[in-house]
Amino acid sequence: MLWRVLRHQRFLQPRQPCYRLLQFPEIHGQRSLSSARKILPTVASLLALRTIDNQEATAVHIAGSVRTIRKQKLRAFLEIGDGSTVHGLQALLSPDQAQGLSTGDFVAIRGVWRSSPPGKEQTHELHAEEIEIIGNAEPETTYPIQKKFQTPEFLRTIPHLRLRLPLQTLLARLRSESDFLLAQFFRDRGFLRVQTPVMTSSDCEGAGEVFSVISKASSSGPGPDSGPAQTSNLETLTKEEELFFRKSKYLTVSAQLHLEAYMHEHPKVWTFAPTFRAEKSDTPRHVSEFWMLEAECRTHDLEEIMSLVEDMIVSLVRGLGTSSFLEELMIARHSWESSKKDEPSIEKDLLSSRWEGLKHRSWPRITYTEAMQLLQDSVRSGESNFIHRPNWESGMQLEHERYVAATVGQGKPVFITNYPRAIKPFYMLPNVGTGNQTPGMPDTAACFDLLLPELCEVVGGSLREHRLQPLITSMQRQVNGQAADAQGAMSDLTGRSTSLGMGNNLDWYLDLRRFGSVPHGGFGLGFDRLLCYLTGIRNIKDVIPWPRHYGRCDC
Repeated sequence: MLWRVLRHQRFLQPRQPCYRLLQFPEIHGQRSLSSARKILPTVASLLALRTIDNQEATAVHIAGSVRTIRKQKLRAFLEIGDGSTVHGLQALLSPDQAQGLSTGDFVAIRGVWRSSPPGKEQTHELHAEEIEIIGNAEPETTYPIQKKFQTPEFLRTIPHLRLRLPLQTLLARLRSESDFLLAQFFRDRGFLRVQTPVMTSSDCEGAGEVFSVISKASSSGPGPDSGPAQTSNLETLTKEEELFFRKSKYLTVSAQLHLEAYMHEHPKVWTFAPTFRAEKSDTPRHVSEFWMLEAECRTHDLEEIMSLVEDMIVSLVRGLGTSSFLEELMIARHSWESSKKDEPSIEKDLLSSRWEGLKHRSWPRITYTEAMQLLQDSVRSGESNFIHRPNWESGMQLEHERYVAATVGQGKPVFITNYPRAIKPFYMLPNVGTGNQTPGMPDTAACFDLLLPELCEVVGGSLREHRLQPLITSMQRQVNGQAADAQGAMSDLTGRSTSLGMGNNLDWYLDLRRFGSVPHGGFGLGFDRLLCYLTGIRNIKDVIPWPRHYGRCDC
């Protein structure tokens, strides 16, 4: 089949010498490999091609970047890649052909695809007949991406060049395929994909960890790199007339509130977009910009939402499992782990078991109260010695989540439901009156977190409070629980002025209840954290192409 396609596109001319592989156009009287009006095969397709019709040699033409070059007296060995696979393609060149070539060059090569000598890792190799340097890496500078040891910390400072690493090219393809599979999953289930705003007037989580939006024109003071003077200048931008939008606006921390606006007319919606958190944290689990998949649907049943999450992840991992992603991950990670001398590598069996655990349904579901009882029993028996003592009112720490995931999940994800209402956001539906409230215990919310073994929380969801008066009461409770200097307070139940701490305007959100609502719920998936789990990469900054985190926003 591939032979017929190649032949149709005139890549190859049967029964003709290999030199007549392509009809190269004449440009200013010279023949150019790169300007041939042909769709070239990829490295992946060529490596899978072997030879055509069992011929001893096959004429080919390919383009890619130079990963490494090894020059010897009689010949030179060139490894090129093009992002289609983590494998490199080896080409044999004469010393004259290798003249002027260096790592980082982008080249086009025409030659013969022959079987390699016995014992070689690559079954075939490209014997170059003609080579053209399309993009030359400046020889007077040192190419930053080297085959020698380079720390992940250094590579994060050059994200624009880090994208050329085999692991990063694989992650780009993995993200693209995941996006497609997720979109297919929701489309098949009747969900409408919508686009929500990046700039917003509200802090969905109410935690205050938001980035404020200020136009450059609003400041006539020093530039962004001017240090303390610039900071003090920004602090003066408190008057409404000095703000571009008249009032304070923020980068979104979640699309959830805007998704809820669609519930009146559309029963199922979802979105996939970047979100932002101004947390001054530099842990392997936190970044300032990351991608969230969020969905909302009309429902009274929390179990229905959890089943949707389970089906979504199962469908995604099964879809990814039909390709070579897992095999390529192990190859790409081999060099990656060898550069991280201070961290243990993740074995292939462990990574395979992670994928396998996500391919099968029936994930355990326990309540928060049951999980807390499990943790406290573990402490009493002496089995565990947690840094933070498990306490029902305080919530679960990362060490607690890991214990529950390992103990209950046994390699599978675990849903934990019905968290204390006091530690959850205002918009969650309380369990009071639903039959899900544990007698004698403080109020709980109809919500869940999904914990993955080792990584822990990757999805959070809940039923939403769809009634006007209980929602206002819940918002009042959260305002009263904030710092004493939190700005604003709730008006009476029929009022139109609502501020949820720190000037957070949610009038429009109350309108969604005031003018007719419907029971609904939804969830948010931390896409980059899920990729960490699937790839075995421990630091989220290394799965995000352009990581932004406290103190760093390169490029």
